[in-house]
Amino acid sequence: MSLLRNFATVGGATAASRVLGFARDVLIAGFIGTGPVADAFFVAFRLPNLFRRLFAEGAFNSAFVPLFARSLEEDGREGARRFAEEILAALFWLLVALTAIAEIAMPGLVWVLAPGFADDPAKFDMAVLLSRITFPYLLCMSLIALIGGILNTYNRYTASALAPVLLNIVMIVVLGVIAVFGLDASGASGIVLAVGVALAGVVQLLSLIYALRRFGFPMKLRRPRYTFAVKRLWKLGLPGAIAGGITQINIAVGTIIASTQAGAVSYLYYADRIYQLPLGIVGIAIGVVLLPDLSRLLRSGNSRGALTTQNRALEFGLALTLPAAIALIVIPYPIVDVLFQRGAFTAHDAAATTAALAAYGIGLPAFVLIKVFSPAFFAREDTATPMWFAGVGMVVNVAGALLLSPVLAHVGIALATSLAGWVNAGLLIGTLWRRGEFVPDASLRKRLPLLVLASVLMGGIVFAGYLLFAPVFGQALLPVRAGALAALVVVGMATFAVFVQVTGASDLLGYFKAALRKRGAKKG
Repeated sequence: MSLLRNFATVGGATAASRVLGFARDVLIAGFIGTGPVADAFFVAFRLPNLFRRLFAEGAFNSAFVPLFARSLEEDGREGARRFAEEILAALFWLLVALTAIAEIAMPGLVWVLAPGFADDPAKFDMAVLLSRITFPYLLCMSLIALIGGILNTYNRYTASALAPVLLNIVMIVVLGVIAVFGLDASGASGIVLAVGVALAGVVQLLSLIYALRRFGFPMKLRRPRYTFAVKRLWKLGLPGAIAGGITQINIAVGTIIASTQAGAVSYLYYADRIYQLPLGIVGIAIGVVLLPDLSRLLRSGNSRGALTTQNRALEFGLALTLPAAIALIVIPYPIVDVLFQRGAFTAHDAAATTAALAAYGIGLPAFVLIKVFSPAFFAREDTATPMWFAGVGMVVNVAGALLLSPVLAHVGIALATSLAGWVNAGLLIGTLWRRGEFVPDASLRKRLPLLVLASVLMGGIVFAGYLLFAPVFGQALLPVRAGALAALVVVGMATFAVFVQVTGASDLLGYFKAALRKRGAKKG
């Protein structure tokens, strides 16, 4: 129950962030659409996020959390604080140096990420300017990863899970400024958005510093030294950094290829934002909670508990992901139509984004599986194996994008990303199975096929509903279209709930009754 409660905490906060993120992207789509300013801003926003995922979600998360958990167990709270301060010093000054170099070399970085922009000097210069403004966001977010790792190890997930909410609040306020001053799709709107990204990073960092101090774990910024702790983090983190870098190369390759096609960068961005909603709510929640949990269980020698935790995480992840993936595949157009088609975002843009969304939906379960199984390696301080598997995925992604994009344009890029995800997930699962570090228990073996069946049946019902409402989408007023989409969502959720209950894939009624009994016992 503690595991599910932590999943719910992180997933709920992530859901709030994603809903606000959609509101942000709807406003961006309405104000700047998919034109040159939009393409320049999305590249500028992607650049610091590329490095953030490399430092914060790749090397840092995979190496820091298990080492911090070990330090806490072996050296106590004060020893763990010294360890964290040594890592803080090394990370902070490294990122300061990286940021300074990036600001100087920004034209080259933008050219590498979006070489197609070079054919339009005004668009290229705008991307360079916006990237220089947004890049310090990397420093803030990487420090947030460190603080979040500390709090998560202590089972305090709320503050770091809510930090992305602040990003979207700041960005929505900034978009309000754009609306008030009527900047629309001008270059000034891109500058204001970029400033909003940098400001949001500062706001998020300050919130995490406050949460850490309130918890009673303040840290000082020391002079950087190459200590044993830093060496150990470097040794474990380097493969994680390479794996994270490979993942970002996959994204960069897609951006590079897409930059040669007008509007393609934006189509992929908007489609990515939609499929990241279920991936963020489920995948991020699992990744954040599972790593410290597995690290604690393995440190205490409870291998059986670790296997049980992994089975429940897989069951939980697929129960929420499979129906979402089916929905993205069978009804992508109504989702894009309601969320984005207005203002500068045309019907042609909606159709192009729809095709990319369906392609991403194919890979959604694979990306969640990666989130479930990667922590099993990281918790055992094995960051090298996921690195090699990510490398194989990169080869598949690059080859697939190059082969498919001439035929399917930007949709081929999205399909290649999904294919690479399935290859990576398959390698992770197969290796853990062979090592005996993942063994499906009786509950998982029974429920997994039933979850697949329930998801497919739900997909059939939802698609039939879409055919019934088809004349509404793209034609009627927004409130009518939104109502039709809401009806499809409600029908999908209800039918899936019925199917999993009838087939025995999940005892939803039993969980509900148990929750009511627990609440009644507390009141009594």
